[in-house]
Amino acid sequence: MLTLTDNAVQVIRDLTAQSSGSQDTGIRIASQADQAGSLVLSISEGPANQDQVIEVEGARVFLDPVAADALETKSLDADVDAQGSPSFRLAEQG
Repeated sequence: MLTLTDNAVQVIRDLTAQSSGSQDTGIRIASQADQAGSLVLSISEGPANQDQVIEVEGARVFLDPVAADALETKSLDADVDAQGSPSFRLAEQG
C-alpha cells in the first residue's frame, strides 16, 4: 500500500484545509484513461466509489484502482517551495 512521509502528511493537511475545511476532503490520485501510465493528482471532496482510502494523521489520499495498483510499493513525499507551491514525489518504499 502507498505510504506517506511526514512531509506529505503535513502538505496534504495544509492543502485540504485551505480548499474546503471539510473532514472528507483529501487528494485523489487517478489514472488517465487516454495516457497509459500517467497519473493525475487533484484535491477531492471525497473518494469515488472504487477508491482506496489512505488516512494518516488527518491526511487523506484517495487512489483509483489503477493508481492503487501502480503505487502499491511507493512512498509519497512532498515539499513546499519558497513561493508556497507544493510538489509531490514518488519513491520506492524502504
